[in-house]
Amino acid sequence: MVIDPGPVIDSHIDAILSLTDGEVSHILCTHTHPDHSPASKPLAEMTGAKVVGALPATVENQDQRFAPDEQPQHGGLISNGEVSLKALYTPGHVGNHYCFLSEADGVLFSGDHVMSGSTVVIIPPEGDMADYLNSLDLLATIDMNVIAPAHGTLIEDTHDEIKRLKAHRLSREQKVVDALKATALGLDALVEVVYDDVPKQMHRWAKLSLTAHLLKLEQDGRTVKEARGWRKVGEG
Repeated sequence: MVIDPGPVIDSHIDAILSLTDGEVSHILCTHTHPDHSPASKPLAEMTGAKVVGALPATVENQDQRFAPDEQPQHGGLISNGEVSLKALYTPGHVGNHYCFLSEADGVLFSGDHVMSGSTVVIIPPEGDMADYLNSLDLLATIDMNVIAPAHGTLIEDTHDEIKRLKAHRLSREQKVVDALKATALGLDALVEVVYDDVPKQMHRWAKLSLTAHLLKLEQDGRTVKEARGWRKVGEG
């Protein structure tokens, strides 16, 4: 089985074919961002493999040619007789994100939900911060030995890393709330305060996750958007 074959780059596809001797039964895609799923189409044509992955709700920033043979179901098993992977629905980074768990050896293939060395950008409307946190809670209940992310190296302190990620997101959320206690602020001013520990050249990306935080807080009844910017409401 191949998970997240990546973009359509001939040398990259050739490397996959070489590594697998061209014997591929399934191509699983954790989600349909262009660095994850586009090579599923040519690789399936070359090998006859079944493509498994969820369709995106929108085509914006997604692999528009993605055409799975099968869409995963949460808790469902995908097997080729030698390997079985359990699909775990983990929306947040995008709404069609799945992780895949090898229960036999406790390896979680986490796609972009958990990455090594960095936190994933949450981009509304496909991305949702509340969904992301809920999906972390789901992964915290899973018995696993190692996380294999789509970006970065293997993560062995699995549950500690999940706790760290959640604590980091909630700490960032609290910085948003604290920044809005005195006055309403627009995104440009707010990102300077909330992401003061992040290099300014990264603030354009930070504003995307910041928007996701604000939308979650709005859903929670703690912020509201008005003409002059975002304003805190309620206590806490």
